Amino acid sequence: MIRLREIAKVTAGQAAPKEFADEGYPFIRAGHLEGLLSNLSLNDIPKVSEEVAQKKRLKKIPKGTILFAKSGMSATKNRVYITEKESYFVSHLAGILPSEGFSNSYLARFLSWYKPSKLILDSAYPSIRLEDINNLSIPLPSLDQQKKIAAILDAADAYRQKTKALITKYDELTQSLFLELFGDPLSNSKGWEIMAFEMGIIKIIGGLSLGGEAKELENGELAVLKVSSVSSGVFKSDEYKVVDQNQIKRILIHPRKGDLLFSRANTKELVGAVAIVDNDNEQLFLPDKLWRIDLKDDFLSPYYTRSLLSHDGFRNNLTKLATGTSGSMLNISKAKLNKLLIPIPAIGLQDQFAERVQAIEAQKAQAQASLAQAEDLFNSLLQRAFKGELTT
Repeated sequence: MIRLREIAKVTAGQAAPKEFADEGYPFIRAGHLEGLLSNLSLNDIPKVSEEVAQKKRLKKIPKGTILFAKSGMSATKNRVYITEKESYFVSHLAGILPSEGFSNSYLARFLSWYKPSKLILDSAYPSIRLEDINNLSIPLPSLDQQKKIAAILDAADAYRQKTKALITKYDELTQSLFLELFGDPLSNSKGWEIMAFEMGIIKIIGGLSLGGEAKELENGELAVLKVSSVSSGVFKSDEYKVVDQNQIKRILIHPRKGDLLFSRANTKELVGAVAIVDNDNEQLFLPDKLWRIDLKDDFLSPYYTRSLLSHDGFRNNLTKLATGTSGSMLNISKAKLNKLLIPIPAIGLQDQFAERVQAIEAQKAQAQASLAQAEDLFNSLLQRAFKGELTT
């Protein structure tokens, strides 16, 4: 074992300038890490000109620098990124520059396994001291072994990322199909009849919110869904809290296969999220922040409605209906949702869309199963690598 300070320089970034340019070196913020670890290119983030960099005395870090968030809520996310080119970076990030003779990929993989958030002293004010980063103890085999271990983990991660990209492609295919069949819903480019949403609704049913415990749901128990069960646009039946059944005084609304669920209260980014339930769930019930929207099947298909309400531009119109103060949870009333003006295409075309989307989602489900296997493989290799159990 060796201390990080013995093999690398640990540094912090600087305050972000206000002036950005089309040319120059990228300026990496904590919020960029998630995208950079997926498909976002460094070339696509804001750049700082040489003139501004000199004026602000910004420190340029070389290609291969390891970055992770050291302060703010991003510090709890454990996102570890290796720069692909020279860059500047914000003060909320820690930068690690390994000395020559050490593998930065191996070191980055170790940090992903270790999880830097362990170094946070106060969860109420997430922050990691550079001193504590410097004092991290790291298992350090020979450089040849470091490279071999990193190569195994890089290959497993590449397979994982490839599968994630395939899932994204399926989502893009659904969006493309929606626009092909129905056009842009904001401009109503195909001239569909515009009606109030209530014309296609039988009823909107709210649930019941109760306190609960985050634990595994057992036979005979009941659990209330969290709003996060629909926030991604895909129904997640494992997002729930197990409740004390003695608290239940009302008839419960259980999610049924094919139900359209709507998040009527959430943050600005997530209020108005919609998802379609994939299976009957008698042990789960809806909270008051989730509505079940029962549609008239001769007017609206759940698949068309979900894609319409999830469309980026149309979603902006939807969230404008929400009330609440800045920074607080926003809320959409039934009255306002009912009066939302929407384009209503021919139901036959909506049904065609639904059939094709279900075929796409069947393929996506297979990809998601493959991703789960890829995640398990990668995490298993990661654990074995830094417990000394991965033979190369």
